[in-house]
This record gives sequence, C-alpha cells and structure tokens, in this order.
Amino acid sequence: MSEATVTVLSGAGVVLPDRVASDLSLVLEGSRIVELRRGLQPVGDREQHVDVSGCVIAPGFVDVHIHGAAGVDVLDSAAAPGEVARALPRWGVTAFCPTATAAEPHVLDRFLVAVGELRGNPQAGAARVLPAHLESSFISPEYRGAQPLAHLRLPSASATEGAHPGGLGFSAREVVSVIDRHRADVGIVTLAPELDGALDLVRAFSAAGVRVSMGHSGATFAEAQAAVAAGATHATHLFNRMRPMSHREPGVAGAVLASEAVAAEVIGDGVHVHAAFVRLVVAAKGVDRVMAITDATAGAGLPAGSRVRLGGQPIVVSDVARLEDGTMAGSVATMDRVFSWLVTACGLDLSQAAVLCSTTPARQLGLVGLGTLTPGSIADFVVLDRNLAVVSTWIGGRASFPQVR
Repeated sequence: MSEATVTVLSGAGVVLPDRVASDLSLVLEGSRIVELRRGLQPVGDREQHVDVSGCVIAPGFVDVHIHGAAGVDVLDSAAAPGEVARALPRWGVTAFCPTATAAEPHVLDRFLVAVGELRGNPQAGAARVLPAHLESSFISPEYRGAQPLAHLRLPSASATEGAHPGGLGFSAREVVSVIDRHRADVGIVTLAPELDGALDLVRAFSAAGVRVSMGHSGATFAEAQAAVAAGATHATHLFNRMRPMSHREPGVAGAVLASEAVAAEVIGDGVHVHAAFVRLVVAAKGVDRVMAITDATAGAGLPAGSRVRLGGQPIVVSDVARLEDGTMAGSVATMDRVFSWLVTACGLDLSQAAVLCSTTPARQLGLVGLGTLTPGSIADFVVLDRNLAVVSTWIGGRASFPQVR
C-alpha cells in the first residue's frame, strides 16, 4: 500500500482556540491533521507544499441552521440537499445540518431519506451532511414567521382536528412517526414548549438522542424553564420569532441566557440581531455556548431581486429573504460573511469568531475531530485572505473549493 501524500500549508496564521499562531505550518496526511509544525521548515521528499502566505487558516465552518443556498431549498426535491452540499464549500462551510421548514409528512419523509443517503454516501468535494434540523410542525402560530400555518400541529393532537385553522389533512402523530422512522438522521427538532403536549415531545425526543431546541415560541420564562428541565438544550435563532425579552417577563430568550444547559444559535447576518446583542449573548453565555448560524435560504449567494422558494413558498432576495407580503423569511447570508461580521462589527477576535462558527457547533452536535485545528483532527478547514474572503476550503484533507482536478 502506498503512503498517503503529506501536504504542508505554510505562511498563514493558524486560528487556534486561544490565539492566532503566525509561526505554524499545518501538516496533513490523508484526511487528518498530523502536525502543527513550528516555523517554515524545509518540505521533505514526500511532502507537497502549499504557500498560503498572507492568509489565515480557520476550522471549517459548521452551519447547524441552513435551509438552502445558490437558488436551491433543501425541500425542493430529493436531489436538493445534495445540491446545497456541493455549493457550500465556496463559502467555507465544511459541514451543515440541512434545515427543513414545517412540512407535510410525505415531503418530510422524502427529505430525511435524502439526508440519510447523503450521510451514508458522502459526495466528493461537498460539505459534510449532518443529521437534519427540523423547524417542526410543533411551533406557535403567532410566532411562526415564514413557516406555513397549514403545516402546524398541536403536539397533543392525534387526529386532523389537531391542526391549526386552515391546516391540511394530516395529524401530529403522522409527523412524529416520520421523525421516529428517520431518527438517526434527525439531529435537532425545534418546537414551542408552551404548546399542549410539547413537554412530552421534549422528553421523548431527548430520550431518543435528538437535540430539542426552543424556538418560534411565545413561551414564558417559566414555560421555557420547564422545557429545559424536560431536556431542551438548544435555542433556535435567539431573539427571532420568540416572545420579546423584558425585565418583567424574560421569556424564552431570558431563560436561554440564564441557563448553562442551553446553547444558543445567533443569526450573524447583521440584520436579524444587532451586533450589541451578539456581544451581550457572548458575555452572558461564553463562546462555548453560542453558535453562529446563517439561517440561509435558497437566496444565499444570489443578487437582490432574485426569486426563489422556501419550503415551497415564494421568497424574494433583499437585505434578507422575504415572503411576497414582506414578512422576513430567513437570511441570504453565507458563513464567510457571518465570520467576517462577527470580527468587524461585533468586535470578536478571530479565535472567538472561529469558536462560534466552527468549534461550538461541532461540540454541541458531538462531532469528534471537527471544529478545531489540532493534531489528530479531521482536516476540514478554510483559508481566508486579509479581507476574510474564502481563498480555499479543504474537506478531509483535500481542496473542495476551488477543486483541484
């Protein structure tokens, strides 16, 4: 058996959890980082040298909440999640949770089948497909945002009469049945803990190893605390589509900020959450309990005015994605721009931004070997220029963007 090629990337700053090291070369063998080599030592006979002078190398971005990109929504077709996976490395994403809006059971089933197939048979050069994130049918109609009302259900209801007004003819039980069938490919389920029967779902999903997230919710502080006690450990796009936080009724947001058990997503597009609130969240929870997300739609990477779809609904690209009635419907951000915004607008240093965009999401999802640049880790990383634009993205020790043929 021939020896694996050794690749040495040198000349760049290497983003570590506590600093940016300017005197290290990243040494890869096969799919792993095998060494952080001091200085620019001569390259051996078996080693391939890549000069990345003037750049920084950061862990590959892990996006736990993304609906689509480059004109494709993950619910568009059975092929859609794979198309999104192939598009994402251009923006530094090396792993992602395909994220579904509330959907009819047959659409949800098709989506989860596709996710399972991609996880079992990864595509060369594409971002790693992680277990899906479901913004489920079990959310508040009042705080649904762009989620379709016809697809929402009360968790306690087992028949079609459990649907909210205007609902289609399927039951809560059917939705749960689809999730149960594909449990290995479901990583996160967002629900509103105040709904009748929701706490039973929190307990059941948590016991099954599914990460339960509070979101699209009008829950009070006490109701959110009850969900945390039942096993909720995640918060979906903090501050957005939840009861506004006040000093008299902190709501879900206040419960998340007060709980060490809960890690919080924050949309980093500069529109959904003000930079000052990002700094507040980081100060309250620490970087190891905050995950930067895009909440990107199919409009990510497209010019303003583009028309695409979100869970079957028409949306328009502007400062964010919007339904035709103007309702905010997710972002059009890409993770490289999120990383840059955290540094330039929020005042985080490169190491802190990398923890939010890579390390914390990987750790929260239990991804061993991802999210950090250390010997023995999987060689998933992004090379950024001085303006924090993507120069190249590497997945499993190979350049995925731009691809080398």
